[in-house]
Amino acid sequence: MAIRYPNGKKYSAPVNRSTLTKSNTFSNRGMTLEQDIDDTNAFYLSRGIAVIHKKPTPVQIVKVDYPKRSAAVIKEAYFKQPSTTDYNGVYRGHHIDFEAKETKNKTSFPLQNIHLHQIEHMKQVIAQNGICFTILRFTSLNEVYFLLADHLVSFYEQQASGRKSIPKTEIVKHGHLIEQEYHPRINYLKVVDQFYFPS
Repeated sequence: MAIRYPNGKKYSAPVNRSTLTKSNTFSNRGMTLEQDIDDTNAFYLSRGIAVIHKKPTPVQIVKVDYPKRSAAVIKEAYFKQPSTTDYNGVYRGHHIDFEAKETKNKTSFPLQNIHLHQIEHMKQVIAQNGICFTILRFTSLNEVYFLLADHLVSFYEQQASGRKSIPKTEIVKHGHLIEQEYHPRINYLKVVDQFYFPS
């Protein structure tokens, strides 16, 4: 099935990391960042900690085949509009909104992975005093970082001066390493508490 973005570009599905070689560490278990966050959000929801879900992406179906009377196969579809960020919800009475990205790079995070409409959305959330950030995973290092949205916006806007990526050293400096645990897998709300609800 061909799914396309509003600009006509083909959608490329993320790599299924569960099919990678055995060189993965047991702690990673072949899980994608999205799967880890979904599991974490299910943990939060089941314990009444927060209500956070992945945003559905509206799709316009344009071609369907009916090989059998009881089955339909979607052959072509388009995303109706650019997505904003990956996740949103409510935590401690506040709107929470964040993007999750992975990179195989070891020393930097490519800014081409972030899009202008996502940056504009983050600015709007920040303007309303919402909780807004990005979770970045360096897959080859199995490291996950929490980066406040205002830092991401600042790095993104430096592209005009030639910046193409965020050095990992800057992410370490301005962000926070999220220790990966068994359950919840990526306890990002522990970091949210440090930034937004210091005791």
